[in-house]
Amino acid sequence: MELSEEHRALEAVLLSAVEPVPPTLLAELLELPSERVEALCDELALGYEAQGRGFVLVRVAGGYRYQTHPDMAPFVERYAMEGVSSRLSSAALETLAIVAYRQPVSRGQISALRGVNVDGVVRLLEQRGYIIAVGQAPGPGQPILYGTTPAFLEKLGIDNLGQLPRAEDLLPGPEAMEELEERLRPVADT
Repeated sequence: MELSEEHRALEAVLLSAVEPVPPTLLAELLELPSERVEALCDELALGYEAQGRGFVLVRVAGGYRYQTHPDMAPFVERYAMEGVSSRLSSAALETLAIVAYRQPVSRGQISALRGVNVDGVVRLLEQRGYIIAVGQAPGPGQPILYGTTPAFLEKLGIDNLGQLPRAEDLLPGPEAMEELEERLRPVADT
């Protein structure tokens, strides 16, 4: 299959990009309407999928980028994790979830929800580029408010926060809560 110059130009720009490239920027670079650029990207993505390539073209974090095909994850993980420990602790994951679902949120609010001091975890998430200061709360001390970054969206492979699973879907059902409450009730002396 011979590609058009437009397809080839998109491939060249996207291959050289470090972060997802918004369709508006691609349209500007190729001097085409955004709708045409999105159609071209869809054509490329379908072509790669049909060819069974080891990579895909995806829309993520408001733009397009190349990433490895999901079924190649075991190979990529072995390569990427060779000698590196970059996993987040459960405390960091909990904190990141709070920021993602409650943003903008302050350290104090995160600490209150988690029941522990989160200063170190918040610093780690900032250093990794998953959260960022997005403002300050009104009132005493004007605490810094945090929100997620495009890097967070990239890591999850989603385009926007609306694609996060509903928090309610992640919680146990009423029957599991009743069973937990039953186990936690003090045993009455008879």
